[in-house]
Amino acid sequence: MSQQQKTALVVSAHSADFVWRAGGAIAQHVKLGYAVHIVCLSFGERGESAKLWRKGEMTEDKVKTARRREAEAAAEVLGATVEFFDIGDYPMRADKDTLFRLADVFRRVQPEFVLSHSMKDPYNYDHPLAMNLTQEARIIAQAEGYKPGEKIVGAPPVYAFEPHQPEQCEWRPDTFLDITEVWDKKYAAIQSMAGQEHLWEYYTRVALQRGVQAKRNIGITASKNIIYAEGFQSVFPRVTENLA
Repeated sequence: MSQQQKTALVVSAHSADFVWRAGGAIAQHVKLGYAVHIVCLSFGERGESAKLWRKGEMTEDKVKTARRREAEAAAEVLGATVEFFDIGDYPMRADKDTLFRLADVFRRVQPEFVLSHSMKDPYNYDHPLAMNLTQEARIIAQAEGYKPGEKIVGAPPVYAFEPHQPEQCEWRPDTFLDITEVWDKKYAAIQSMAGQEHLWEYYTRVALQRGVQAKRNIGITASKNIIYAEGFQSVFPRVTENLA
């Protein structure tokens, strides 16, 4: 990452979450010249790899290897870099060392914006843990007293990407991103997730639905043909010079 290049950070609880929920945003911003970095807190080896476990004669290490391979392939398609914390899932737990490790990623990446999970998810406690960890790491990375002398981060906006069950997670999108021009990259990344093939069609439908909603919200005079979109919920207020 050059000092002049804009950057973004995506914190994914499991190794496939960034693909389903933010693959379009990643590809779109890479296209705009951003360096996008992904942190996968776990491989989703226990709770999100059912297809692999059903093959028999499987171990956690084998599942992790397969999931790493899938995530690396997806990140390459999207044009992003990725690293893995491997802190486990079902349950996921983060200690102080993990928190500081993520704060160090914030310092290193200096993101213009951050994407992670919804604040609530009664179906998957790993997801809000990932967002809470992300927000606390952001705060620590802003503190002058944490590793004095290092460059602190500013106040990058944080967005919650779409959970699997939005209504139960109290997630309401206030931002739609047109991903029509990069949908082919997102779908290719989706296809990298062979361990969760049952979700390919589901997240295609989600993107089409959000595309309809995005098009409806750009006004009747707009000529842009939006087909696919992703929805996000902003965590903090945005500062702007006008309300147009």
